Amino acid sequence: MDLDPILLSRLQFAFVVSFHAIFPVFTIGLASYITVLQALFFKTGNPAWDRLALLWTKVFAVVFGMGVVSGIVMSFQFGTNWSNFSQASANFIGPLLAYEVITAFFLEAAFLGVLLFGRGRVSPGVHLFAAAMVALGTLISTFWILAANSWMHTPAGVDFAAGSFRVTSWLEAIFNPSFPYRLAHMAMASFITGGFVVAGVSAWYLLIGRDVDANRKALSMCLWMLLVLTPLQALVGDFHGLNTLEYQPTKLAAMEGNWETQEAAPFLVMAWPDQAAQQNRFELGIPYVASLILTHELHGEVPGILEAPPEEQPPVALVFWSFRVMVGLGFLMIAVALIGLYLRRGGKLYVARRYLQILRLMSVAPFIAVLAGWITTESGRAPWLVYGIMTHAEGVTPSLTGGMALFTLIGYILVYAIIFYAGTYYLTRVIRYGLLPKDEDKLIDDFETPKRPFSATSTPFDDNPAKGEG
Repeated sequence: MDLDPILLSRLQFAFVVSFHAIFPVFTIGLASYITVLQALFFKTGNPAWDRLALLWTKVFAVVFGMGVVSGIVMSFQFGTNWSNFSQASANFIGPLLAYEVITAFFLEAAFLGVLLFGRGRVSPGVHLFAAAMVALGTLISTFWILAANSWMHTPAGVDFAAGSFRVTSWLEAIFNPSFPYRLAHMAMASFITGGFVVAGVSAWYLLIGRDVDANRKALSMCLWMLLVLTPLQALVGDFHGLNTLEYQPTKLAAMEGNWETQEAAPFLVMAWPDQAAQQNRFELGIPYVASLILTHELHGEVPGILEAPPEEQPPVALVFWSFRVMVGLGFLMIAVALIGLYLRRGGKLYVARRYLQILRLMSVAPFIAVLAGWITTESGRAPWLVYGIMTHAEGVTPSLTGGMALFTLIGYILVYAIIFYAGTYYLTRVIRYGLLPKDEDKLIDDFETPKRPFSATSTPFDDNPAKGEG
């Protein structure tokens, strides 16, 4: 059996990136939330804000560590699996990755130590400043990584000659056509992810009656933020879609499952794309809606996949369905935020057990939506590594064999499984023992041993209110 090194290298990078992405998409939003909590404590002196900040700083530390460990591998893969691409794009990608390390990672690493170990050792103002610098570092990191990735989708400011990219305009290359939309989309996804996770954990604490005052504050803050950001994310997504229509029409056509260029195109709620036959075997659509969304006209023209030759078409079924998973979860998150507003007005927000249970379940929804969106974006670019200029086949390492790629892929899966298990275990312990019902004016020591038995089979999402009480 012949093993395709290109396919296996793509699967390997997709696995590593997908595993890594769930951590920064959470920590970016969580770092800003911790800064807000520290600022509220600095301003009001209310110990509830400090207890919340302590809990979520512990969570941040674990998740940040998992993100660093899982992310280091990606830089090695550029050389091991994609050496042609690395050599060709080194004039642009190399400096951007260096800028990310110098301006973002060093900032995070330096002030994270103060944030974690400076509590009670530095003044509240210095501690707040450290939290703000960590949050700023996560956002700067997002800027550089999205600039590099967006350039691969909409390359600008470069000349490609003799197998190498030469930068002609750094401003045009960094602020390439898709970058502003993708940066805004990813940043808001991070805040929404953090919001739903904090809301879900706070809902669980309210269900078991733990530190009700602090967790009411946390849940209220998150739901107000989600009420604003979830519909705003849909609006940003619409602008991003219009940008994709202009610069990557084939990807957009695959997202819509639209094979032939047509006017008054329907939005396909369901379809069964058959790439071999170059058509859909089954369709269920809403007339005119795709044209209305994409062109803002009922009879607007929507491009078809057949505009591109078969060898330049992305995997249509994968792009089509991953896009619908992302959009469906996005609307579900909007609905959950609106229900929260309704319950708030009725005075039932903190006692509606079914809604609190829904919030617990919704903690995982933004992670799935982010991964679905990432699959849509990256798979929709295929077969291009740098859109319209360099294909995956041209960017892969020439000497790489399918056996090598498969061996390392299996190795990554095994190692990452261990990392995920260990990280999840400690993260569960942190959440389970967080905000213990002690003297509210006394902070819990960062590494305090719980005074109650721990069951290896229990989780922070058990329904029994008796569990989790000290």
